Order: sequence, then C-alpha cells, then structure tokens
Amino acid sequence: MSRMQGKVAIVTGAASNPGLGYSTALTLAREGAKLVVTDLDLAGAEACAAAIREAGGEALALEQDVTDEAGWKTLMAQSVDTFGKLDVLVNNAGIAVLMPLAKMTLADWNRQIEVNLTSVFLGCKYGMEAMQSNTGGSIINLSSVAGLIGMQTCVAYGAAKGGVRIMSKSVAMEGAKDNIRCNSVHPGVIWTNMQAAATGQTDPSKVTTDPSRVPLGRPGEAQDIANCILYLASDEANYVTGAEFTVDAGMTAQ
Repeated sequence: MSRMQGKVAIVTGAASNPGLGYSTALTLAREGAKLVVTDLDLAGAEACAAAIREAGGEALALEQDVTDEAGWKTLMAQSVDTFGKLDVLVNNAGIAVLMPLAKMTLADWNRQIEVNLTSVFLGCKYGMEAMQSNTGGSIINLSSVAGLIGMQTCVAYGAAKGGVRIMSKSVAMEGAKDNIRCNSVHPGVIWTNMQAAATGQTDPSKVTTDPSRVPLGRPGEAQDIANCILYLASDEANYVTGAEFTVDAGMTAQ
C-alpha cells in the first residue's frame, strides 16, 4: 500500500484507542507515511507509535499541549529535524464538554474554544510555515456535525467546531498560492473513547442511534473517519481544498 509513500505527517491527539487520531495515524502509516504522533498523554502516543513500528512503519511520539504556541514551534522543528519535511498535518486533538448553556461557566466556554479552535489556528499557522519549503501540503482539520447544525448541550463545542469549518476555508484561500490544501472533516456519531465518555457506555452495540436522527441507524467507527482523512492527505485529493466532508451516516442530509 503506497498512497502516502514518501510523505511525512503529524497527527495530534493520537493517544486514545479507539480514537480518530490513533486510527488515522495507523492508516496513514500503513499507506507509507512517516508519522509524528502527539498527545498530552505521552504514554498513549508512544503506544500509537509502537503499533506503527510493529507494523513496519516509522513513527515519532511527542508530548504536546495543543494550546501552547511555543510547543507548536518545537513540534515543527522536531518533525522536520527527524524526517526532513512536513507534508500533512491532521489537527485532531480536541475535547467535548457537553452541557446546557445555563450550566456553562465562562471557564467551560474558554477551555473548549482554546482546545478545539485556538489550537487549530496554531496548527495551521505553523504547519503552513513548515510546508512552504515543500511543493505543497495538506492540512486536515477535524470539525464535527455540531459545527454544521445546532445541537443541544453543544453551545461551546459547536461554536468551536463551526469556527474550525470556516477557518479551514480561509486557510485554504491563503495556502493556495503555495499549493497547500486545507479541508475540514465533520464526523457524526463515531464510536471512540470520547463517545463512550459522552454516552456513559462501554459497549458500542448499546449506543442508541435512532434512524430518524442517524439514517444508517448505527454508530460509525474511527476507521470511517481515517479513510476520509487518508483521501484528503493523499495526492488523490490534489484538486480538493476549502471543502467540508461529512462522515455522519446522513445526519446532516435531513
């Protein structure tokens, strides 16, 4: 498999398994990319990198707080020092603290904006800078269906993810002159550790997915999102930028 042969990719928030970052990192590596995987949970990031190496790939694990600007500068320097360049950045790290507006504090609001939106701004800023010495690159920003439609208990989360959506389009416009593409991916109900925490379930078969809300009637898997990211990261998507991709079983088609 060689859809990513010769490319170097960074995936943030790659520790959680099952998780979007973990699955994405393994998928890109399986297709030939060299990976830099980051997370606040360094042990989890190391486990992701170890899984890549065990499968015959190359990977570097780094501890990262995605809200720290100096940390982004260090990450880019370490990535280029290790692998020589940067071709792909997947801004995946995020949190979901879902609560009614009446119960939300300013601290709750600020934290979600900082982790889910400001971190993506920092990643795009320094990722584009690192890619400008190449012949191009691909930035994939993880948004959500909550960034497309209104959802209860998602005031801060939805605001941040909606910001990621429109910011990705602006980044695409600015990056076009350097052949740097930027797109957003909007997952629906995907079974991950974050989804387990949000639903209080440990068994995905017990997650209720009403067909009137989720037309396919089942939760998705992290691999479903990883497959979409793989396409956007690869040269197959060389003419795709400023777009949004919903992977949501039809939730937002209604």
